[in-house]
Amino acid sequence: MMGPSLLLAQFLCLLFFHSHSQPAHSSSNFSSSVQLCPGDQSLALLQFKNSFSMMPSSPYGFPCYPPKKVLWKEGTDCCSWDGVTCNMKTGHVIGLDLGCSMLYGTLHSNSTLFSLHHLQKLDLSRNDFNRSVISSSFGQLLHLTHLNLNSSNFAGQVPPEISHLSRLVSLDLSFNSEQLMLEPISFNKLAQNLTQLRELHLGGVNMSLVVPSSLMNLSSSLSSLQLLFCGLKGELPDNLFRRSNLQWLDLWRNEGLTGSFPPYNLSNALSHLDLSHTRISIHLEPDSISHLKYVEMMYLERCNFVGSNLGLLGNLTQLIELGLAGNQFGGQIPLSFGKLKHLEYLDLGNNNFMGPIPDVFVNQTQLALLDTVFKIPSSLGNLKKLNSLKLSSNNFSGKIPYGFFNLTQLTSLDLSNNKFDGQIPSSLGNLKKLDSLELSSNNFSGKISYGFFNLPQLTYLDLSNNKFDGQIPSSLGNLKKLDFLELSSNNFSGKIPYGFFNLTQLTSLDLSNNKFDGQIPSSLGNLKKLDSLELSSNNFSSKISYGFFNLPQLTYLDLSNNKFDGQIPSSLGNLKKLDCLILSFNNFSGKIPDGFFNLTQLRVLDLSNNTMIGSIPSQITRLSGLHSLDLSHNLLNGTIPSTLFSMPSLRALFLHNNLLYGQISPFLCNSLQYIDFSHNRLYGQIPPSVFKLEHLRLLMLSSNDKLTGNISSAICELKSLEILDLSNNGFSGFIPQCLGNFSDGLSVLHLGANNLHGNIPSIYSEGNSLRYLNFNGNQLKGVIPPSIINCVNLEFLDLGNNMIDDTFPSFLETLPKLEVVVLRSNKLHGSLKGPTVKDSFSKLQIFDLSNNSLSGPLPTEYFNNFKAMMSVAQDMDYMTTKNHSYVYSVTLAWKGLEIEFSQIQIALATLDLSCNKFTGKIPESLGKLKSLIQLNLSHNSLIGYIQPSLGNLTNLESLDLSSNLLAGRIPQQLVDLTFLQVLNLSYNQLEGPIPQGKQFNTFENGSYEGNLGLCGFPLQVKCYEGGGQPSNLEKEDSMFEEGFGWKAVAMGYGCGFVFGVSIGYVVFRARKPAWFVKMVEDSAHQNAKRLRRKNAPRNGGRRY
Repeated sequence: MMGPSLLLAQFLCLLFFHSHSQPAHSSSNFSSSVQLCPGDQSLALLQFKNSFSMMPSSPYGFPCYPPKKVLWKEGTDCCSWDGVTCNMKTGHVIGLDLGCSMLYGTLHSNSTLFSLHHLQKLDLSRNDFNRSVISSSFGQLLHLTHLNLNSSNFAGQVPPEISHLSRLVSLDLSFNSEQLMLEPISFNKLAQNLTQLRELHLGGVNMSLVVPSSLMNLSSSLSSLQLLFCGLKGELPDNLFRRSNLQWLDLWRNEGLTGSFPPYNLSNALSHLDLSHTRISIHLEPDSISHLKYVEMMYLERCNFVGSNLGLLGNLTQLIELGLAGNQFGGQIPLSFGKLKHLEYLDLGNNNFMGPIPDVFVNQTQLALLDTVFKIPSSLGNLKKLNSLKLSSNNFSGKIPYGFFNLTQLTSLDLSNNKFDGQIPSSLGNLKKLDSLELSSNNFSGKISYGFFNLPQLTYLDLSNNKFDGQIPSSLGNLKKLDFLELSSNNFSGKIPYGFFNLTQLTSLDLSNNKFDGQIPSSLGNLKKLDSLELSSNNFSSKISYGFFNLPQLTYLDLSNNKFDGQIPSSLGNLKKLDCLILSFNNFSGKIPDGFFNLTQLRVLDLSNNTMIGSIPSQITRLSGLHSLDLSHNLLNGTIPSTLFSMPSLRALFLHNNLLYGQISPFLCNSLQYIDFSHNRLYGQIPPSVFKLEHLRLLMLSSNDKLTGNISSAICELKSLEILDLSNNGFSGFIPQCLGNFSDGLSVLHLGANNLHGNIPSIYSEGNSLRYLNFNGNQLKGVIPPSIINCVNLEFLDLGNNMIDDTFPSFLETLPKLEVVVLRSNKLHGSLKGPTVKDSFSKLQIFDLSNNSLSGPLPTEYFNNFKAMMSVAQDMDYMTTKNHSYVYSVTLAWKGLEIEFSQIQIALATLDLSCNKFTGKIPESLGKLKSLIQLNLSHNSLIGYIQPSLGNLTNLESLDLSSNLLAGRIPQQLVDLTFLQVLNLSYNQLEGPIPQGKQFNTFENGSYEGNLGLCGFPLQVKCYEGGGQPSNLEKEDSMFEEGFGWKAVAMGYGCGFVFGVSIGYVVFRARKPAWFVKMVEDSAHQNAKRLRRKNAPRNGGRRY
């Protein structure tokens, strides 16, 4: 479901590390005449190394070329060890270079590293210290001149003790965890004490509280300042650009940074300048930026330019790279750019340039041009000397211009991520020198052109994300030098051609997301150099081919989402270098094979969504370097091995949707970030050790039924938690009040369907990240806390099925992203007043207030604001968190049944106000909500007619207006509701004929019962020609005509005569007794009143 994610990995191409020489010796120049390193320092180094596990390859997001292993041998001189530098006279360790050494674990403050007091250079970059806090003990290494902790997954606060390192010349803390923060007090101490600093690299460190003016306190010796993506806000002093020694200034993506680029006295030393994605004003005037005579690399993308004289940049004749994308520049590309003779890279993307590319570029040989004109100028074919052409990520459309095929010196062509279409011409084969060809993410179609087969130098070919179809020709195997082949996300079909297996130089092959079928030939084993193989999302079937077992270099194998079946062969364990194995979404069965436990380099194992059986083998802990284990959605049973909770490198453990039972064992390792044990048969309490997993981001234990006990307030110690789902269990007690504000990163909080009581947490802090909040199905009382208005990112709110006693929380209308509001089955009362905020509830898709005591008219003003319900959604995706790590679920009364939707389609629009005390008429504006699939207004006291405008709700599948006081006829327009499956109009005062045709021919009597005035199918009551059923008087007349003959009349007259004579005698003798007179008069009055009512015209009002 999820993989490890590090926000800043995409910026790694910007990393630079500077090494400096020292009067020392290392393993390369060591001789026996030099002093050996002291034993205590040798021991300290070994203990330091042994405190970490070794990852099988470089950590996620931090590529190392090449990665290195720390292979230090005890009993040998540590000065001869790789990465260790010693002082030639004393033997003291003065340099330690462990950059990219695959170290994994926590760096503690009592580490033996900090006993190496003579250290001058320390490089721990590009390892994984598992979100360790940068220890204050670094401040003890007072001789340090160079400290590099770049890209090593440190978190927390940068300690002020770093400022004790007064000899530092270079400090690099960039690209660590997004939670690494430098507070003003620490920065000010750093600036004050590190007076010799020449390089300060803090890219990605959170400096949002640091005032930009304090940058002027940094050392005047500073030559390189890299503060990209630091969250700086406020005005930058323009004197920073005048620093005489400053050569490298990178402020990329500090979008709150303002100020002006000064017009005079600029530093002549600047060679690298990046102000992209800031709000710093740049004046295109002769006295300003054009004075940077020695600048070689300048990136000013999405900047705040003042003026339009772009031609001034042509004076920067030393430029090698120039980025001006996204600035809305127009007109023609300035001719003065032709003076930039050294230019190798020019990015003009996302502007409004028009016209041809100037001929002045004809002599450029390395230029990569990016533009946003919709047709490529034909003059581009005149650049005869061009050997590298990059036009990726623009809006180019149409066919590839034939002029391209005249660029016979091209070695690299990148047209990816555009809108090119049609077939690729065979004249592509003219580009004989082409080494790299990227055509991915376009609309190319048809079969692969034969021109590809005439590119003898081609080593890199990417045709992914297009519309190519048919079988791949076997002659593609003629590209003998091909090293990288990417054909994913097309419509290729058939078998893998045997010619592929002649590509013996291939190291990476991706055929995923196509329509290949059949078995995979064993001749796949010919590709001995293959390092990465992706065959996912095809129709491959049968058992795994033995060819896989002959790929000794394979590190990545993905066979997911196919139709492989049978048992997974144990011999797959022969792939000793395998780092990642994904076999999910197939039909594999049987037990987890023992051979897997030989894959000691494995970091990722995914067997999810198969039909694996048996228990989880305890031997799985032999995979000590495992980062992610996903066994979810199988038929595994038994208990979870306790040893699984002590694997030192494990970050993600997904065991959900199995048949596992027993109690959860204590967690003995602190590396876990993702835990999902939901939908099993676990019981007991949550072990307290869970609350000590300080890096935990996801905890899902839902739907185990028998997990019990209180939810400890210690859960609020999980400051990194982003998703918490404990729903559908037996937890009891109070909800910890701290859950509302313990973590700014918490996006999902689901405690529904438990036995929790008390009040809803009342405090939700500003700036929180909550998107999904669900307390449904508990015993919560009190009111809905107004502080929920601080949850400005909230998309889903479900407080239904509790005992909340409150009025409707109108403050919810201030939450701009709300899509789902469920408050059903509580004790809400009062009326729904009109909105006070413009566009309130504009994104709402599900609104359920059913089973409360709300009164007054229906909220017409709110209906007018339900913009999302007014347009029919075409999106069939499901509601999820922003990164798709959690799929939203909800329980609704749906078509008469209580249904739990484990996934909510974005198009699922429903409005349920049933079982309340609403009065008045159905507003016509309901007919605007065209995306509604369910509308339920039943069990209220609504009067008036059924609005004909409801016939506009053409997506409606369920309509329930039953048990109201509605009168009049059923609108004929409802026949247009062709998707209608459920209709309930029962127990109203409707009359007239039932509409016929389409869906109305499928509804039974129950849809209309309790409406005495209705007639027609499916009822047994016939309609008269006038359009209704006969009145009661007409029925009586008919009965008289049909059922009573002359004999019955004569008998009636006879009986009446005898009765009349008898009564007359009584009256005569009794002198008109008052009781009798009153009885006769009352009877006559009642009969007259009944006759008047029957003969009165019908007006659709309520009858009494």
